[in-house]
Order: sequence, then C-alpha cells, then structure tokens
Amino acid sequence: MDYERYDRVRAVTWNDEALDLLDQRVLPMQQARVICHDVGRVAQAIFDLVVRGAPAIGIAAAWGLVLASRQIQAKNGPEARVALADATNTLNAARPTAVNLAWALRRMNAVLANAGDDWRVMLANEAAAIEQEDLAANRHMGRLGAALIEPGSGVLTHCNTGSLATSGFGTALGVIRAGVAEGRVARVFAGETRPWLQGARLTVWELLQDGIPATLIADAAAAHLMSTGQVQWVIVGADRITANGDVANKIGTYALAIAARYHGVKFMVVAPSSTVDMHTATGAEIEIEQRNEAELLGYGGQRTVAEGVRAWNPVFDVTPAALIDAIVTERGVVLQPNAQRMADAWSGADA
Repeated sequence: MDYERYDRVRAVTWNDEALDLLDQRVLPMQQARVICHDVGRVAQAIFDLVVRGAPAIGIAAAWGLVLASRQIQAKNGPEARVALADATNTLNAARPTAVNLAWALRRMNAVLANAGDDWRVMLANEAAAIEQEDLAANRHMGRLGAALIEPGSGVLTHCNTGSLATSGFGTALGVIRAGVAEGRVARVFAGETRPWLQGARLTVWELLQDGIPATLIADAAAAHLMSTGQVQWVIVGADRITANGDVANKIGTYALAIAARYHGVKFMVVAPSSTVDMHTATGAEIEIEQRNEAELLGYGGQRTVAEGVRAWNPVFDVTPAALIDAIVTERGVVLQPNAQRMADAWSGADA
C-alpha cells in the first residue's frame, strides 16, 4: 500500500547542528521554523507548544539532550549522565502529562549507563533510533487500526495526532491515513479542539497537504454529527494510557467517548507503546496539566472575554477504559481494555 502518498509533513527535523521545529502555533497561515541550538530553547519550545503531540515531544526532548551533551565535559557515559541531570530535569518539567517525554529521557539516560568515551555518539544514535522507531510504529499501527474499520465508514478525530504530532504518519491520523489508502475510510471529520484549535489549524491543514478531504466541525457539534449516522468510529490519540486502560488525552476526548457510547459509535485510541504507563494504576492518578487561563480568555492576542472573568483551563481529561472499544499500539490491539487485558498485553514488556 502506498502510504508515502499520504505522509508529506515533518514537524521535527535534526540537521546535525540544531533541532529544526515547524512552529505549530502559527499554522496554517504561516509555515515558520524555530531553530533550537540549546536545551533551554528546546524545553521552552515544548512548553510553548511550538512542538506538541506526545511522540513528537519525546523525540524533541531526546534531541534536546543531544544538544545539552555538547555543553558539558565528561570522560564516559556515567559521568555524562550526572552532568546532564539538570538538562534532563529541565526537559522533564516542560510538559508533565505526556508520558513519552519522561520515557524518551529515561531511554536516553539508560544508554549512558555503560557508555565509554564514545558516549556522545551513542546518545545521538539513540535519539535517531527513537525517531525512526516511531515512524515504523506509526505505519504498523495504521495498518492494525484500519483493519478494524468497515469499508465505507466515516470517522471523527480530535486534536492533532498526525505527522505534526509524531515523527511522521501519525497515530490516530495514521489509522485514518491507512484507512483512506485502503478504501475503508470514506469520510473524515475533525473537531476544532478549543482552545488552541489544533483540529482547525493543524489536522485539516495536514490532511489537505496529503490530498485527503476532511470536514471541520465545531466541538459542540460532535454529538449531533454522531446522531446523523455519518460517523462509525471516533479515533483519537493519547498522552498517557494507564494499567487499567484509562486514557489521558486532549480535553474534550472524554465527552466524545460518552457521546459515542450513547450513539453506538465505536471508540478507538491509537498510541505508541511508550505512551502506556503500567506503573500508574488508573487515570485518577494522572497529573492533569493546568494551563494559563489567558488561553481561554482570548485568541491571537485579542481578549474576547470581559475583564474580571476567570477561566479554568485543564488541557487534558481522562476517558475511562469502559468507554473504549480498542487501544491500538505497535504491539497489537487490546479490545474492550481493562486491567487484566492490559496486563496480558504487556506481560514481560518494559513498560
């Protein structure tokens, strides 16, 4: 299957000297790049949403540690690991909910444990491996998820889970891409995703680049859309999946799952296995990131709400496993996830 035809966007690029990021804050009207020459700039770019999406954040953090390695002196990997502790902590603190960030940093530091004087080379090779493995995993997940979809189906997605959020192809959007390529997905709808409008600004733009027709809807129109019978699957990504199958994802995902269950629409979560956190028992234990209320009180630098009004701005919510029909990772598919099925799927894995 010619998946390359539907995968033309790249958000994170390493050029051997710096980390080159497509600035997702100004898409689609501008295609600007942010060039990061040091770890502090990478951490700030992650926090500011220049780069976003759990896999892309992890990849950016890995390259950030490579940049940090050029600013220290160490004879071997163990020495470097100690010297890079501050850089690791700075990156780790940039976005606390997305588990891929901490996972990538743990993996990078693990390489240093037994490295000799070639530790810088090993660190760079590990960052490259994280990026390359993500792309391969995404394409595999695309095939696995698409196989669950009946030909001619309509799908609804939320936020952005495509090439902009990963090394390429995407997670939930990768399933949609594969479904389009295989003739299984006939209609694609995307919610706008307030308050940052990732669906409106990013997802429909990304699909447009790949020649995939998509229809934008207001977030509040999702339940009505489901009631019309035009959608058979809701397909979303994840920032963290817990041991019982609960899923933390962009705010609004939980509401979509409730509406989908009521209307008999299937609900699929697609994420790399690095997003699965078997050390966190349930979604109730996940730290939900709270962002600045200004994100809700205006847009594009223009205040749209009366002075004196306050806002509550959680950026994620948790969808209970009971509302999820399938979790798709590169390791396979878990249907009707619960604690036992998750344990069976991850038995023996280094989760």
